[in-house]
Amino acid sequence: MMNTRFFILFLIAGCLLACKARDPHNYDADIVIYGGTSAAISAAVQAKKSGKSVIVVAPDTHLGGLSAGGLGFTDTGDKSVIGGLARDFYHRVYQHYQDSAAWKWEEHSAYGNKGQGTPAMDGAARTMWIFEPHVAEQTFENYVKEYALEIHRNEWLDRESGVEKEGSRIISIRTLSGKTYQGKMFIDASYEGDLMAAAGVSYHVGREAKNVYGEQWNGVQTGVLHHRHYFDTNISPYKVPGDSTSGLLYGVSAVDPGAYGAGDRRVQAYCFRMCLSNHPDNRVPFPKPPGYQAENYELLARVFAAGWNETFQKFDMIPNRKTDTNNHGPFSTDFIGMNYDYPEASYERRKEIIEEHEQYQKGLMYFLANDPKVPEHVREEMAQWGLAKDEFTDNDHWPHQLYIREARRMIGQYVMTEHDTFSEREIKDPVGMGSYALDSHNVQRYIKEDGYVQNEGDIGVTPKKGPYQISYGSLIPKQEECINLLVPVCMSSSHIAFGSIRMEPVFMILGQSAALAAEIAIDKQLAIQDVPYTLLKEKLLSEKQVLTKDQIPKHH
Repeated sequence: MMNTRFFILFLIAGCLLACKARDPHNYDADIVIYGGTSAAISAAVQAKKSGKSVIVVAPDTHLGGLSAGGLGFTDTGDKSVIGGLARDFYHRVYQHYQDSAAWKWEEHSAYGNKGQGTPAMDGAARTMWIFEPHVAEQTFENYVKEYALEIHRNEWLDRESGVEKEGSRIISIRTLSGKTYQGKMFIDASYEGDLMAAAGVSYHVGREAKNVYGEQWNGVQTGVLHHRHYFDTNISPYKVPGDSTSGLLYGVSAVDPGAYGAGDRRVQAYCFRMCLSNHPDNRVPFPKPPGYQAENYELLARVFAAGWNETFQKFDMIPNRKTDTNNHGPFSTDFIGMNYDYPEASYERRKEIIEEHEQYQKGLMYFLANDPKVPEHVREEMAQWGLAKDEFTDNDHWPHQLYIREARRMIGQYVMTEHDTFSEREIKDPVGMGSYALDSHNVQRYIKEDGYVQNEGDIGVTPKKGPYQISYGSLIPKQEECINLLVPVCMSSSHIAFGSIRMEPVFMILGQSAALAAEIAIDKQLAIQDVPYTLLKEKLLSEKQVLTKDQIPKHH
């Protein structure tokens, strides 16, 4: 009888424990990751590989951020410095396209195989850098299945009061739905840096003045014209050309651009990386968006009238007769000057900004395909294109992720600047390497002193000495601010250095490295700032991260 009673009590206790473990509002893990980006998934996979429990708290429904959101023409720079899980991701994409079934809308042999500087499909390295959005998303979902990752989707951080701290340690975070997530370590892998900011960590928005870090390419860059995203002929910004009393055309700012080299709170332009198709059976004609106003694109009409002829230059081909279409020219998909408040805006206001970008860009495509002010040959070619019918099928074939090229940037233990990207300073604690050009899109469209319109802020400068090292100190806050948070996306960097670092493969690299540091901090019960670099380096190398130029194969 006693045994029976004991057994019943044991069952009740077990049930109570099980019920507590299944509390739908409280969760607990070694590592809690906020965000659904490529960096978030890389960090989560590494956490699992390290034997840690991990929960990904994602405001997103779709995983992979821009990597799965239309940016299929990967900004890679020197591919030889892309190691670890990032390289594994591009290897998995390569494997997908080895199957003839992957080639639905064109023959594998018909694909041009053009990538950024090297072939899209690298047979020797068994990697593929150019891909369709749904293939990238499926690759991330395959990681979720393979590593049994716990993903909580559509969970938005309560930015007002959802971060509980004791001193400089985060105890838990709470989402707007009322769920609470306790963790030993936290990783903010969002594009916006919302967890970092809510945790009271220092950050910057906009461009630092040149003299803050002694940089050449930071701050306002009036008169500096890189790439092909500027007005190379005199175009009037006024509704009646030459008449300043007639009002400004849409998209032109009346505000003074600021002194050369001065800092400001302005943010480089965002856009959607559209996936277009010219296959008749996989093409959705560009719809006329509600509220469409042709006069919003009058500036582009004037650019055409002046003889500009590069409409299709950034219709970069990805497999199956599709594109990753990016901004190109003086008036294109970048919605210049319309995102300054995005980094710190409320969720409601961010949603409005995203919708404004969508309406602008859909209107632009409709204008290009239909307006009589567009040259006939452009309209005829545009009529061959449309949104890819088999992409973003739950969002009317429109990308689910706006390209947040830059938002908040942490001011952490170490700030990466252009001096680091130019390899002018020694990095003693590298956690990965970058190599892409220091690349900022335009920040503003203003009126020059001569009365004509010009864009400002577009910079493209190649790192002078090739690939450069990224400091561990740039992933972590100052010790007095937070001791158990890592920030691999909105990491500690000046505006112009971030222009190079902000590439999807690098985010994956830094996400994985952050998780490895978190593992050590948990095991050794250390503040994230006290992780011994010798131990971290050992783990990074064991996971095939590339930390020095010595690791780069000589044939590169």
